Amino acid sequence: MRHGDLSHNAIENVEFSNILIRATNWVGDAVMSLPALGAIRARFPKAHIAVLAKPWVADLYRRESFADEVIPYDASRWEMARRLRPRKFDCAILLQNAFDAALIAWLARIPVRIGYNRDGRRLLLTRAVKAPQRGEIPRHERFYYLELLRRAGILDTLPSSDAIHLEGGGPKQVRKMIGVSPGAAYGTAKQWLPERFAEAAAQVAGARGAEVALFGSSAERELCERIARLLTSHKVTNYAGQTTLGEFIDLASQCEVFLTNDSGAMHIASALGVPTVAIFGATDDVATGPTGPLARVVREPVDCSPCLLRECPIDHRCMTRVSAERVAGEALKLVSG
Repeated sequence: MRHGDLSHNAIENVEFSNILIRATNWVGDAVMSLPALGAIRARFPKAHIAVLAKPWVADLYRRESFADEVIPYDASRWEMARRLRPRKFDCAILLQNAFDAALIAWLARIPVRIGYNRDGRRLLLTRAVKAPQRGEIPRHERFYYLELLRRAGILDTLPSSDAIHLEGGGPKQVRKMIGVSPGAAYGTAKQWLPERFAEAAAQVAGARGAEVALFGSSAERELCERIARLLTSHKVTNYAGQTTLGEFIDLASQCEVFLTNDSGAMHIASALGVPTVAIFGATDDVATGPTGPLARVVREPVDCSPCLLRECPIDHRCMTRVSAERVAGEALKLVSG
């Protein structure tokens, strides 16, 4: 039987030897897809597994044992397909939902192409998997990627683990350092007030005799500088825009505790096992929150939350009603408990 002729259930008994995984494009999604990637490795322990990833998330995958290779998606779709074709992958698993992901796998002549039937790409897939409806699987997004594997016949059941684990941190040498990530992509609705971050960081740093490390993108450097100016009594380093993703992972792994909005930094810190306090408002912590016993979510229950909007059209009450004392208290309980 040729791989491309696999029937709906036959994939359960096929041992692929050369697998291409099209990774998700954003850091938070990348972290939440880690359990699925680990499950692929467990199912195909002898296979060569290559991860096709955008350059800004590639460092995350390079540190993980499930990946034999990371291929940067750094050219046009046509050029990427041309590069992949001679590699003779026998299976492509598309964790990214875009049409582009299926088109590249088709152009690369990969005989088995597995992905959710979304974005008009059904005819490009050999296994077009029906996407789960609300209520069919647990709400956290990590199960969305795992369910793709289950429905495709790669997994028998969804795992019950409550935590996402990121293997690749720096040396496990915890410093007296409070990590703070005050930014968030896609608008300000997800962002707690910068002065509250400064107040909470000051309280935790003062109680722990610690320095403060500020993290963010280059676009968030001024936001971090604003917070730094409010922390004149503490040693502060502003790393915003100054680190690669790999360097951030190393630094985050050394933090004693991490204070953050719902962001890629939150997902990385919690997946590293760093005590993490995440302030949620506009978004749904049940669906995209941090996992594991060392993660805490702080949110104020208001009628309009979670709204999932990028900008708050009213008074941002979900964030303004969260006090610095509350966040600092959660952080101190985590590191002293």
